[in-house]
Amino acid sequence: MHILHPITLLLSLSFVSLLNVNYAAVGSGDSPNGESPFTPKASLVRYWNKEIHTVLPKSGFFISKASPLSPVDLATFAKLASQNALSAQLPAFCSSAKLFCFPDLSPSLEKHDHDSHFAIYNNKNFTNYGTDRAGGADSFKNYSDGDNIPVDSFRRYGRDAAGHGETFSNYAPESNVVDQSFNTYGAGATGGTGEFKGYNVEVNNPNLRFASYSDSANGKAQKFSTYTENANAGPGQAFTSYGKNGNGAPNDFSGYGTGSNVIGSDFTNYGETANGANDTFKSYGFDGNVPQNNFMSYGDGGNAGVDSFATYREKSNVGDDSFQSYAKNSNAEKANFANYGKSFNEGTDKFSGYGNGAMGQQIGFKIYGVNTTFKDYANKKSVTFAGYTSASTADASMKVTSDSVVKNNKWIEPGKFFRESMLKKGSVMPMPDIRDKMPKRSFLPRSIISKLPFSTSKIDQLKEIFHAIDNSSMERIILDALDECERSPSPGETKRCVGSAEDMIDFATSVLGRNVAVRTTDNVNGSKKNIMIGSIKGINGGRVTRSVSCHQSLYPYLLYYCHSVPKVRVYEADLLDPNSKATINHGVAICHLDTSSWSPTHGSFLALGSGPGRIEVCHWIFENDMTWTIAEA
Repeated sequence: MHILHPITLLLSLSFVSLLNVNYAAVGSGDSPNGESPFTPKASLVRYWNKEIHTVLPKSGFFISKASPLSPVDLATFAKLASQNALSAQLPAFCSSAKLFCFPDLSPSLEKHDHDSHFAIYNNKNFTNYGTDRAGGADSFKNYSDGDNIPVDSFRRYGRDAAGHGETFSNYAPESNVVDQSFNTYGAGATGGTGEFKGYNVEVNNPNLRFASYSDSANGKAQKFSTYTENANAGPGQAFTSYGKNGNGAPNDFSGYGTGSNVIGSDFTNYGETANGANDTFKSYGFDGNVPQNNFMSYGDGGNAGVDSFATYREKSNVGDDSFQSYAKNSNAEKANFANYGKSFNEGTDKFSGYGNGAMGQQIGFKIYGVNTTFKDYANKKSVTFAGYTSASTADASMKVTSDSVVKNNKWIEPGKFFRESMLKKGSVMPMPDIRDKMPKRSFLPRSIISKLPFSTSKIDQLKEIFHAIDNSSMERIILDALDECERSPSPGETKRCVGSAEDMIDFATSVLGRNVAVRTTDNVNGSKKNIMIGSIKGINGGRVTRSVSCHQSLYPYLLYYCHSVPKVRVYEADLLDPNSKATINHGVAICHLDTSSWSPTHGSFLALGSGPGRIEVCHWIFENDMTWTIAEA
């Protein structure tokens, strides 16, 4: 009988014990720390322990962003990724990996033979709605109300209807990443009215598309009021082939894009060959920030139409407008711009091919902002400029001082930027809305993300993987993120986009070394309210240091734009309720001491009334953003 040496026996028992523990962990999901050792989260914890050498505890905030995939799903989707086959399993992949994906809407077979009043309705594809409807009205109220990612599609809406009315009221308000399209809206309709009221108010990242809107309609009136009011970012709205071949169809845009931030509008083939068109743009882009408006082929070939723009992008900040081929080959058209482009900071306006080939046209510009692209119209008797401000003759009354911008600039939320002197105990200051408005997502494990393309040169593959059709919101989201990530770094900047937690650790430690800590503001308490600064601490003794800041980018998986930030001071502070003096939050603020390379139009200078290199600029770290610094005990 062979007898094992005591040491050999001990090692054998230990090995058997280890096998039993691992087996139990895989089979039940249990382990000494409650986590299977084969999950992405467990892998991230091991990577943290290996790469980060600090006495501080691991960041639960950071670890929580690890992929929630189970070991089985991780192996399955990693294999699909290596075979370029994820597209076939995208819904399951998005759900299991906690990604941001638009649903694939299948054509709706629902019948709506009578007037319908939709309340609390969302994410629908109406394939053939209201065709040949006679009289009556449809009402959409509280449609996609507050939905995080509404995707709505209307095809052949109200085609050839007669005397039928539509009302869209409270359509997708306060939603996030809105994707809505109307194809052949009201085509061939006679009479009736359509009204978009409260349409996409206070939404984030809207992408609204109207194709073939009211084409060949006869006397059908359309009204847009409070359309994308106070919306934020995104391309905004696109109207293609609007009112083409229409007859006597009045269109009224009232409160269009009011108070919106970085919103675009694209009108193509608007009113082409229409007869007796009557279009009124009232309060268009008023009080907007960096609006991007493109009117192309507007009113071409129209007859006896009247187009009026009143308070067009008045009090807006910067932005660009392009009017190309406006009223070309028209007959007896009247185009009137009143109070055009009186902005805080002048943007760029480009008018080309305006009124070319037209007969009997009347064009009037009243109270027009600075513009230098009207050389073609200077000697035309049919063009009247009243109160026109040229770049060379603009007087002091037309200038907007930085103080007036600070007092009136509504787009820079109070407290979003502040001076370092405000960070002292007892100071009361406004806290901006630091809530994360991005869709909830998780990092991808390296075993999957390493097999996915991430380049504009691979956009076709990415569109296939994430079901992004041409000109869709998802295509734009992917391209915007890629463009930002591929942009050359600013002077003194080191940057990297990361889609895995391990990649972020690698970048932070490559800049700062392995003795690092990651910090973020604890919660969102105090947002949009006044807060009082309590106890405050300067990281690394309040000395000038460098950090790595990471900001979320919108993308299907959790993607961060990380960049090294030299010459900063980082602070942690207790945030108190000014009335009760109770602690409600623990905030992290970063102060940029060198702003010399920043743009003069940066929001911080609009808010604080200065310029590049003249002041330091501080801001809070928002929810789910973070900054890495050298650790200290």
